[in-house]
Amino acid sequence: MNMNMKIAKIIFRIIPLPARRALAVGLAKLFYYLSLKHRLIAVHNLTRSFPEKSLNEILRIAKASYASFALILAEFSDIYYLNKDNLHKWIHIKGLNNYTEACQKGKGVLLFSAHFGNWEIGNAALAITTKPFIFVYRILDSPFLEEAITYVRASYGNTSLDKENAMRPMMRHLKNGTTINLLIDQNVAVYDGIFINFFNRPACTTSGLALLALHTGAPVLPVFTTRLPDGKYVLEIFPEVDIIHSGDRNADVLSNTQHFTKIIEDHVRKYPEQWFWVHQRWKTKLCQARRNS
Repeated sequence: MNMNMKIAKIIFRIIPLPARRALAVGLAKLFYYLSLKHRLIAVHNLTRSFPEKSLNEILRIAKASYASFALILAEFSDIYYLNKDNLHKWIHIKGLNNYTEACQKGKGVLLFSAHFGNWEIGNAALAITTKPFIFVYRILDSPFLEEAITYVRASYGNTSLDKENAMRPMMRHLKNGTTINLLIDQNVAVYDGIFINFFNRPACTTSGLALLALHTGAPVLPVFTTRLPDGKYVLEIFPEVDIIHSGDRNADVLSNTQHFTKIIEDHVRKYPEQWFWVHQRWKTKLCQARRNS
């Protein structure tokens, strides 16, 4: 750990969690009003996704989404201090039997989720309660943040794996019985994904999860870490998803990816305030795929 990391760690521990949360939410509100570009992205995404909602409701969800992401930042340093003795103060796990049964199949396990709630606390809770796993992610642009996040993840045993050129390593890890966790809710370039329906709009989505499931036979389970009204969390591990095997590889990748994404959409619809609406999820357009075909 470098000196900057040590200083940041000390500062975060000095400031009480309630104060950190309040400060983070206040800064999120400020950023919401100061950054017109990002505010318009969030409002546009919400308006297209929930055409039945009033503008006031759309704006309320947008502001709450900013606050939700700010809370992740405020709470992140506390993950380093989580253990089996204090975990119950932060989070409750539901559906753990679904995960343990999947692990017993001996093919590794594929977990998938979204940038929803506080996925980092959920990852820590699952690793502490059961066993560490591999978390697939995109390396951050900031070296300081990258080091900090990787350090905290490693503190409870999880391994961070860069998503670039990760397919072969993931197949190898699954063969060894390892669990791999992927977030599959963000936009990808046209050459990296396929178009499926997400909130009634074509969204370019990674096909990696479907390809891994079809190739390895590893069980696939959705997981979501949802923030509760009292500030605690619930990590829900849902039953294994049935994988479509029709024999048509391209059709199977498309069908399974659509199914995975629909599960994410259904959960986001229940708690829209906890998803990252500022992300340009629909940035890659269907016409780009047609030009390259």
